[in-house]
Amino acid sequence: QVHLVESGGGTVQAGDSLRLSCAASGRTFSSLGMAWFRQAPGKGREFVACIGLNLDNTDYADSVKGRFTISRDNVKNILYLQMNSLKPVDTAVYYCAAQYGNSCTKWGYPYWGLGTQVTVSS
Repeated sequence: QVHLVESGGGTVQAGDSLRLSCAASGRTFSSLGMAWFRQAPGKGREFVACIGLNLDNTDYADSVKGRFTISRDNVKNILYLQMNSLKPVDTAVYYCAAQYGNSCTKWGYPYWGLGTQVTVSS
């Protein structure tokens, strides 16, 4: 079993930065593929970024490329999402997700956190 807890959300102005964290416990973190998703009000959950066991194995949604950076600390068992140049359209609940193996994919995650709210004002 994998337990995920997100933190770091908040209310910021357009152009500001935030760093989200996701603390993982349970199954060995270093054996998990990890990802961030988000869900804006009235919309479905969408993929944001993923990272495999190889730290160079990452992928991003086109909407966040060049602004967001996903990373992981396999000693501290923490997943990060550095978000720069935030826009009002980035307003959403952000979730971290995990799956067995070395995958960086946009689907197939059985483990989810409860989310952290990010609000970007114009």
